[in-house]
Amino acid sequence: MESFLIKGGVPLHGEVQISGAKNAVLPIMAATLLTAEPCVIRGVPDLSDVKFMAQILTWLGAKVDVHGGTVRTQAKKIKGQGDYDLVRKMRGSICIMGPLLGRLKTARVSLPGGCVIGARPINLHLKGFAALGAKIKIESGYVEATAKRLVGSAMFLGGRAGSTVLGTANVMMAAVLAEGVTVIESAACEPEVIDLAKFLSAMGAKISGVGSPTMTITGVKELHGAEHEVIPDRIEAATYAIAAAATNGEVTIKGARAEHLHAVIDKLREAGVVVERKGPNLLVRRNGRLKSSDVTTLPYAGFPTDVQAQMMALMTQAPGISIITERIFESRFMHVSELSRLGADIEIEGPSAIVKGGKPMSGAPVMASDLRASAALVIAGLTAKGTTKVNRIYHLDRGYENMDVKLRALGARIQRVEES
Repeated sequence: MESFLIKGGVPLHGEVQISGAKNAVLPIMAATLLTAEPCVIRGVPDLSDVKFMAQILTWLGAKVDVHGGTVRTQAKKIKGQGDYDLVRKMRGSICIMGPLLGRLKTARVSLPGGCVIGARPINLHLKGFAALGAKIKIESGYVEATAKRLVGSAMFLGGRAGSTVLGTANVMMAAVLAEGVTVIESAACEPEVIDLAKFLSAMGAKISGVGSPTMTITGVKELHGAEHEVIPDRIEAATYAIAAAATNGEVTIKGARAEHLHAVIDKLREAGVVVERKGPNLLVRRNGRLKSSDVTTLPYAGFPTDVQAQMMALMTQAPGISIITERIFESRFMHVSELSRLGADIEIEGPSAIVKGGKPMSGAPVMASDLRASAALVIAGLTAKGTTKVNRIYHLDRGYENMDVKLRALGARIQRVEES
């Protein structure tokens, strides 16, 4: 396994290009299963999750070519069961279920990585499939949905933590080939769901209300091939904005869409960070000393749970007390103990982390536990005195394209090494 070695204390300066959105491209790749015609997806990031999804589509019978940021697929003849070992490695792979059910009226998929019925449930996905007329069965590590025909209906997909992003995408992909009209109440409004809907519409789907809590889908008999450019990754953009602020640097974030980042920009400005729109780019720099800020994660357009860990790393640099509350996922504070190794003063009280910021950080070996926690540790390492070793960076490679290369271009002293 590989690690990052980071020698901190260098402000980031320069420009960084934002890659295509991981959370958009995975369901869009899955949606190509809905047609036998060729599809072309551009702006695809070079990520391990994308490679996994390409392997899954290939296993199902599709022809997949990934080259230079473009994915070309054709799924002339496919089967309705995903490979157990491939699917269980990646939670996002559950999004093949909707397209398989829509096109073949049967889908048998292993429960995906990190997914148990409970903490990160897929019960809302299954609720939506059942509302379309599918019979659901879970046994031997597989979830199976079958239907003689799918019929549109009204359904409510809200959960304890709000709308389900992947669940909305999954049900939407099944419903586009169902008979009649499907109305999804409490539909997710995230930009990645909107991007998927644009791709489906380009394939011939009839979808209205996209980006609102009520989405209406009128089923069609078949879909055709299409071409699509994936939106920029708002989480990657937020991560580099926070890294610039944490290191007291100045970075132009190329391709970032400010309209997808209102909550993040608002909190950065509250913390004393200057964020300026420069055409299609964002310029981020500090405006003097950082200020403490309280953050609560919420469904879109609230503050993203996927930026919570990075924001916590920033708040360790802000004098005063910041309270960061996680309302989307349980147990998403695994980075706290690792940030503490670097000198952070953080206490957990229920769903909140109390950060006493402004204390000097010093480099140490830390362990990445998940994708966004890994990014937080990298940001902390960039600010710490001395050398930080971030172990298990395969988590980062799931969602950040060439992070070490991009950071070095901004002046960071970071290198990728084999773990000893």
